[in-house]
Amino acid sequence: MKALPVVVVTGARQAGKTTLVQQVQPQRLYLTLDDAGVLAQAHADPESLLRSRPVTLDEVQRVPELLMAVKRQVDHKRHAGDFLLTGSANLLLMNKVAESLAGRAVYLELAPFCPTEWRERRDGLEPLDRLFAPDFEPGEWPREEGDWPYWLLRGGFPPALALEDPARGVWFAGYVQTYLERDLRQLSAVSSLPDFQRVMALAAHRVGRLLNQSELARDAALPQPTCHRYLNLLETGCLITRLSPFATNPTTALVKGRKLYWNDCGLAAWLAGLRTPTALAEHLSHGFWLEQTIFQTLQVWRSLDPASRKLHYWRNRSGAEVDFILEKDDELVAIEVKASRQVSTADATGIEVFRRSMSKSRRFRCGAVLHAGPARPLGERLYALPWGWLVPAD
Repeated sequence: MKALPVVVVTGARQAGKTTLVQQVQPQRLYLTLDDAGVLAQAHADPESLLRSRPVTLDEVQRVPELLMAVKRQVDHKRHAGDFLLTGSANLLLMNKVAESLAGRAVYLELAPFCPTEWRERRDGLEPLDRLFAPDFEPGEWPREEGDWPYWLLRGGFPPALALEDPARGVWFAGYVQTYLERDLRQLSAVSSLPDFQRVMALAAHRVGRLLNQSELARDAALPQPTCHRYLNLLETGCLITRLSPFATNPTTALVKGRKLYWNDCGLAAWLAGLRTPTALAEHLSHGFWLEQTIFQTLQVWRSLDPASRKLHYWRNRSGAEVDFILEKDDELVAIEVKASRQVSTADATGIEVFRRSMSKSRRFRCGAVLHAGPARPLGERLYALPWGWLVPAD
């Protein structure tokens, strides 16, 4: 807010955007487009909402044309921090948003809570940054018991985190119903809500996998273009992330598909019918759900500095793969996630193939196999590290 006139905070509904922006300079004028009167004024005379500066405008995705009025105001009088906007949709992905406010705005994403945030550990993500340090030692990695099924089923939405079952399940049911009947209709006309909800459930069963839209459309008994549009709407609504592959070299034969993750693991588990740790333990995709839970923290790490941090996966056509590639200031850390307590150098094969494929312009810092056992070296700049602190047990 000290650098640019417009700051846009996007994220899924109930992630905490309103609470956050109301605590940033509380003396600011605050207006929400969830208010019927403000909404009508935004449609009829958007300029009138912007005459008092600084101003915070909540839920601006309801009137995308309002961004044009913001652009005109900024061009007339530019002053850092004047406009703080929130949206329960990724405005850059919305077809109706023609004005990106290029050069005038920064877009920040507020992800749902990860476990270390919810526990108010202010330095809770520092171990991930330490992986990029040239003097990293496995002994400095936190050793803590973990309980990832507990965090998977709870997710990261503040209201759900504060509830216990069965109330939490009722909350997730209400969240999906509200999204289908209200938020979704603001983004696009969907002719069949049951079809859309079926796509949501099928997508929840595909966490951590390469997304095959033709296969998903076939299972949903829908045309492929319809399924493609529904997935785009889920991404625009900040509910899913389609993780892009990391390209080690433009000429390398890489898998071009993207991997599917939900921005809130609790919502994904609920949509997939996982309600208890017992049901999760019996699920055939046990390892993929652990990946989804770890992704909850990695997306928060990325969102803290989106200008210099990126998150990818890697896989080549020979089948070698790495679950996550963390990128920070052109330096790379490769992460493989395992549910077992025992790991060997064979579990790091994908990381080794990735390291050998690197061009000299990229700096490979280290590789880590996150598992349920203790920390130890696996090779040169290659470590086995416990994932417990990412999903701490009560």
